Amino acid sequence: MSGAELLPWWAAIPLAALLLLGGAISLIGALGLLRLPSFYQRIHGPAITITLGSGCLLLASMLYFSVLGSRLVVHELLITLFVLLSAPVVAMLLLRSAIYRDLRSQRNQQAITHTGVYRLPPEEQD
Repeated sequence: MSGAELLPWWAAIPLAALLLLGGAISLIGALGLLRLPSFYQRIHGPAITITLGSGCLLLASMLYFSVLGSRLVVHELLITLFVLLSAPVVAMLLLRSAIYRDLRSQRNQQAITHTGVYRLPPEEQD
């Protein structure tokens, strides 16, 4: 017995909606990760949509355990806060490292000149 049959209808409807919405958003983000051609385009799927999808799933979990336990459960709220704060930072760091890697490979090839915002200083000669 899982306890799902003990849920009242007023809690089961938003719970099902949050689960469907979170699953659909996560699926769209995963398909974007598979479908888009370059790394810079692919990073937006996990950074934006999967963060929102996991937030919906964690809110559904919080609602489920709060209704079954007859008390407010805040563990999932803390996890949601951590995911929402850490995922954009990780995506930004991945993008910056990819930009640095691309600029470094361009400088090593000496065939492409880059005049953009991200410009590496010339290496010092000893």
